[in-house]
Amino acid sequence: MKRIAIAGGIGAGKTAATDRLASLGFTIIDADEVARGVTDCGSPAWQALRDAFGDAVLSDDGSLDRGFIAEIVFHDVTALRRLNQITHGHIGNEIARQLDEAKGPAAFVALPLFRPEHRSIFRLDEAWSIQASPEVAVARLTNFRSFSENDARARLASQMSNDERSAVVDQVIWNDGDLQQLHEQLDVQLHRIGLRGG
Repeated sequence: MKRIAIAGGIGAGKTAATDRLASLGFTIIDADEVARGVTDCGSPAWQALRDAFGDAVLSDDGSLDRGFIAEIVFHDVTALRRLNQITHGHIGNEIARQLDEAKGPAAFVALPLFRPEHRSIFRLDEAWSIQASPEVAVARLTNFRSFSENDARARLASQMSNDERSAVVDQVIWNDGDLQQLHEQLDVQLHRIGLRGG
């Protein structure tokens, strides 16, 4: 079974890509979904986050207030580092477990924060990056996700650039066009490695 990472910054279309791959029957493991799961109320990661940041990060029902945490770490590098130290090990272990249990010809791991060491950690065969120009990404965030333009640009600026991401992956899939164009590019990559496309 092939193991392939799908990287991509906010607004690039990573979810559109994994939705397409899922529709073709491939296993999708989404690091963001895994992160939500391992920080469920009462879990070890949840307790560690509560200990580190206090009850202010909890909603009325005891679950993590993810929006509030995002605001904290977006403006505070030290808080972001602490969050990552607490959660990354739990997330990595769960992704590895799901990969080991995956069936079929390929499993795709959506990793927004893809780093070179993920290749060995998850025994990846390849890493692909879904990328869009900053202007297209900003337009998507403001038109479809209710971001203000300033917030959208700030989020993009806080992430790896397209050039930085391109340097650490095997294939770049540009997604400045429509869904059909994205699907066609994914099919090209699937055929290249001997997997069935659309």
